Amino acid sequence: MSLYPLFANLSGRRVLVVGGGSVGERKVLALSRTGARIEVGAPQITARLARLVDSGLITHRNGTFEDAWLDHVWLVIAATGERALNRQIAAAAEARRLFVNVVDDAELSTFQVPAVVDRSPLMIAISTGGAAPVLARLVRERIESLFDASLGPLAALAARYRQRIRQRWPELGPRRRFLESMFGGKIAADLRRQRPLEAERALRDALEAPQSGAPPGSVAVVGAGPGDPGLLTLNALRALNEADVILHDRLVSAEVLELARRDATFIDVGKQGGGAHTSQECIHALMLEHARAGRRVLRLKGGDPFVFGRGGEELEFLRGHGIDYTVVPGITAAIACAAYAGIPLTHREHAQGVRFVTAQHRDSIDTLDWRALAADRQTLAIYMGLGSLERVADRLIAHDRAAGTPFALIENGSRPGQRVIRGTLATLAESAAAHEVQSPALLIVGPVAALADRLHWYGATPLTAEPVAADALRAA
Repeated sequence: MSLYPLFANLSGRRVLVVGGGSVGERKVLALSRTGARIEVGAPQITARLARLVDSGLITHRNGTFEDAWLDHVWLVIAATGERALNRQIAAAAEARRLFVNVVDDAELSTFQVPAVVDRSPLMIAISTGGAAPVLARLVRERIESLFDASLGPLAALAARYRQRIRQRWPELGPRRRFLESMFGGKIAADLRRQRPLEAERALRDALEAPQSGAPPGSVAVVGAGPGDPGLLTLNALRALNEADVILHDRLVSAEVLELARRDATFIDVGKQGGGAHTSQECIHALMLEHARAGRRVLRLKGGDPFVFGRGGEELEFLRGHGIDYTVVPGITAAIACAAYAGIPLTHREHAQGVRFVTAQHRDSIDTLDWRALAADRQTLAIYMGLGSLERVADRLIAHDRAAGTPFALIENGSRPGQRVIRGTLATLAESAAAHEVQSPALLIVGPVAALADRLHWYGATPLTAEPVAADALRAA
């Protein structure tokens, strides 16, 4: 059987819910948003339903079901939990040609209540025809993650200006192109960032502007997290599905890129010491070129764009050239890699603070405040330090950080190939070389690093062998 989907206008119309228990209560609450005149028929009702009756929002028919309850009713829901009684209600409704839903009984129902994604006035309904309600719920959860709450105000704004839009673009083709730009461009972005007045102003400006070519483009600067696609935020996932052009770093995983629009243009702008290199100036030029061509550009960065990601520089460039932009934070590598290694960055017994440090170049290392970094009872999370491990250890020890301070090197954190190398500062460089640690790798220094030995939960057990033992293992 194939169901015919429809949306019912129940405002001011009588709807009968038979059953005053928890199931009936859920149905009443869902119906209450429609403006229907709700009647609940049951000998007893829940305390919440009783409060709704007292407030005059619903009516209570106290007693057992009678056919007369169906007089002047438009829709019926049977939620008694008693199959014989539900069958009686369904038969009485059928005789009067009333649509009836019997909860959890598709055979007796003449309509199904779908799982709903509510972005009023936009409504998305999902139904399996009563065959698998749990599956419908799971699909609804997936859709919920794709469509944010700004779609409701966006639909309402389009409705208010519908006539003006039709007058401005009487031909279907141009009108469709404008609406596509409205739903995916600056107007939608303004609503997403809680700027409704700016969104409406942008719409009025577009209606009054002379005919032009491509609509203005925009750039979304988005953090992709450390690699596990499950760590993407909902806003990052939406941006991946909306982008026309994706400028992505080397550290963005293939699994994350797989979630993007299939017809998007992908441009690898990764940077890697000693290898292929895309200058920051070139990245700026690419963002500007595609945004000025009216495209939605996604600048996708590993981790978080504002933590050693040069996101601030890119925003300054975009602002200076009048390009509209948004920012979607990502889970930065220090937080994610530490969590996936079972390492709390702060701990009441070991560390009252945490410092994020980059050690990519010799010059950056020499400008760090090593005395402050060597202080006890704190955790150091050191980015891009794989090529400087010996200098990092030497400077910390020279500034009185104990040579026996634990460290953890997390390679490919949160990804299927994650490895954790454990040891002490005195053997940091040798341990990394013995285990042939490769980028990307994050260094954590401090007592909390030792907790990985017993709190690890993801991937292989941390490798704690000292370099000599590791050499012996490889020889064996």
